Amino acid sequence: MKKQVTLYHTNDIHSGFKQWSRIVSHIKNNRSPDMRYIDLGDHADRSNPMTEATAGHANIELLNAAGVDFVTIGNNEGVTFSKEMLERMYGQASFKVVVANLLDVETGKEPKWAVPYLVDTMDNGLRIGYIGFTAAMIYFYEQLGWEVSFSISKLKEMVEFLAPKTDAIVLLSHLGLPKDEMIAREVQGIAAIIGAHTHHALPNGKTVNNTVIAQAGKHGNYLGELTLTFSNNQLYEVKETLLDPALFERDEETFTLLQVLEEQSQIALSEPAVYLSRPLEIDWFHWSESGQELCDALTTWCKEEIGMLNAGVLLERLPAGPVTNGDIHRICPHPINPCIVELNGIELKETIERAQTDEIVQLQLKGFGFRGKVLGLMLFSGIEITAKGIFIQGKPIQAEQSYRLATLDMYTFGFLFPHIAEAANKTYLLPEFLRDVLFAMLKNRN
Repeated sequence: MKKQVTLYHTNDIHSGFKQWSRIVSHIKNNRSPDMRYIDLGDHADRSNPMTEATAGHANIELLNAAGVDFVTIGNNEGVTFSKEMLERMYGQASFKVVVANLLDVETGKEPKWAVPYLVDTMDNGLRIGYIGFTAAMIYFYEQLGWEVSFSISKLKEMVEFLAPKTDAIVLLSHLGLPKDEMIAREVQGIAAIIGAHTHHALPNGKTVNNTVIAQAGKHGNYLGELTLTFSNNQLYEVKETLLDPALFERDEETFTLLQVLEEQSQIALSEPAVYLSRPLEIDWFHWSESGQELCDALTTWCKEEIGMLNAGVLLERLPAGPVTNGDIHRICPHPINPCIVELNGIELKETIERAQTDEIVQLQLKGFGFRGKVLGLMLFSGIEITAKGIFIQGKPIQAEQSYRLATLDMYTFGFLFPHIAEAANKTYLLPEFLRDVLFAMLKNRN
């Protein structure tokens, strides 16, 4: 006897709701007892004013209204919201949160709003097991009181435990495609991995060692449709298809809900936050007083003597007069945290030199939390660059001396500054964002 289970899935929406009402329309129109809708995390992104104004509650309301069945969390949920914020957010959820590799340091247990796995018995009798894994961004989670890990052996144990209780096992992954491929090669017994984090769009999935890996891009550009087909309760086919939401009709209830939430958010963000006696001017490619003020404020916030940040983090000028929370969010929307990195003199010198190259200054960066147009000029506090060399607090930089640099967490990722990315000692100041530093600076400058 043939049976099917259809799993619709989204990932990395990042509070980009252009296609959301169309995605929800298709899910509602195809709702059946043998269908589930799953979101793979990074649904909430605090660079979006609505998410910021509601502390993520608008995202939960949208997921509830869409009838999502299961989610796992992404790093944009896990490390940009505090413990208390996450508890309030998911306390409003009408769906299950599945994440197996996150523990509360205080209790040594999973958060009370999540389960590590679950077995879903469908109306047709099929039992589908789900395990959730989120990105193991250890340094960030530690600062927020979480223990996060990635363990193939733990995953194998969970699969072995669930295998006799299920007809198929699906991994809900916010680990990224390379990790998903490794899991498919090393762990037997997973029918499908529905992935996220690296924003890959896999039109028909990718099969690795009999495991189908699915991922649906980002921002709701696609809706994934994963079909599991069984004969006599034995899985014999897994098929993945990416659907284009632009081809769907919009769901009017969802469209109206989005409008209401956006209006409520605009009202909340319109409250005056500070009064400026003089304008906040910006210049992405030249030194400016306001940019330097922010760099100095970041350095002071981190309680260090030297610091650096790029001028492009301020997106717009602010005129003199009243400034709202929405204004501050608009000109500094990045989910970027202050960070302290330890470098020796050679590493710091090479980092400073790289920061002044056209490759960095002109870089139109996408990702790493940056939501601006271009990185722009690098600004420094306590660091002077002259024809005679680089001076730290008035003294020539010393090759073997250790320096603590106040900076931005986005520099600790990827290719931007290798020495910062590879530094052994990093301290992330969470959950405050750069805009919290900006707000404190604006209050203190008047």
